[in-house]
Amino acid sequence: MAVVLDLLSNDTRPKLAARPRHPEKAHRPDTAIQRKPDWIRVKAPGSKLWAETKDIVRANGLVTVCEEAGCPNIGECWEKRHATFMIMGDTCTRACAFCNVRTGLPEALDAGEPQKVAEAVAKLGLHHVVVTSVDRDDLKDGGAEHFSRTIAAIRQASPDTTIEILTPDFLRKPGALDIVVAARPDVFNHNLETVPGKYVTVRPGARYFHSVRLLQRVKELDPTIFTKSGIMVGLGEERNEVVQLMDDLRSADVDFLTIGQYLQPTRKHHEVVRFVPPDEFKAYETTAYSKGFLLVSATPLTRSSHHAGEDFARLKAARLAKLGPVPLPATA
Repeated sequence: MAVVLDLLSNDTRPKLAARPRHPEKAHRPDTAIQRKPDWIRVKAPGSKLWAETKDIVRANGLVTVCEEAGCPNIGECWEKRHATFMIMGDTCTRACAFCNVRTGLPEALDAGEPQKVAEAVAKLGLHHVVVTSVDRDDLKDGGAEHFSRTIAAIRQASPDTTIEILTPDFLRKPGALDIVVAARPDVFNHNLETVPGKYVTVRPGARYFHSVRLLQRVKELDPTIFTKSGIMVGLGEERNEVVQLMDDLRSADVDFLTIGQYLQPTRKHHEVVRFVPPDEFKAYETTAYSKGFLLVSATPLTRSSHHAGEDFARLKAARLAKLGPVPLPATA
């Protein structure tokens, strides 16, 4: 069983319900939300197993990215008890045009959170877990030490559980990445989200080549860690830009690429410029494999943490077939 764990605060709390979710978007003009094509439609959640997962999430006081982001795969994933923990609070210091996570000034870190995550992982009996976070530009290390403590707590509580992290870019936080890599997650994921030409409008707080270099540096620090990145399409990018992005990621020795369709959360978010048909996703997958990625997931409903446990097993098999056993990094 694989679960992506998410510690979002409950939006029904009065202090959260009283303030806008995205104050920076409040005065933006509305954009039309297009009708989704047939290939985007999924079965509405509501099965017995989905309800059981929901009960577990509620009983542990968790709020999931699955719900927060309106993920289309929530019915499928929750039927398998695949849900998602987000550490470091529910409020992001960035204001990306595509994202539905709350923005604003975050609260102080919960020092007990790493242990709470570890206890939930053990309770659910997870074989593979994904831990993500909001951006915390307000913290000196961007939350790197909190990631490290969470990984260590999970290792202690569930030694056989493999750990995948989906991190911010730690922009202008010297030494932060080294702290996270030293904790030795099994998979290090950092999403580029879109092609460089769209960063100003889609991901204005980030820097494309910094993100590419971040992923490259992970491999330099510890070549045994799998690296992973993902993008959305349908934001107005051109095919040649996506292909160049693939080359940039391969130059950084990234192992795994995910490509999914962008879906607009609200009328205040970036519009969907185009719904990319399934055959174009298949073409992207073929091209990406030809570039040398060990694993590629490219479908309209692909999301970073979708099928994470199964994908980790495929990653290990693909690397073993290609390279043989990878030596462990030297220790001091």
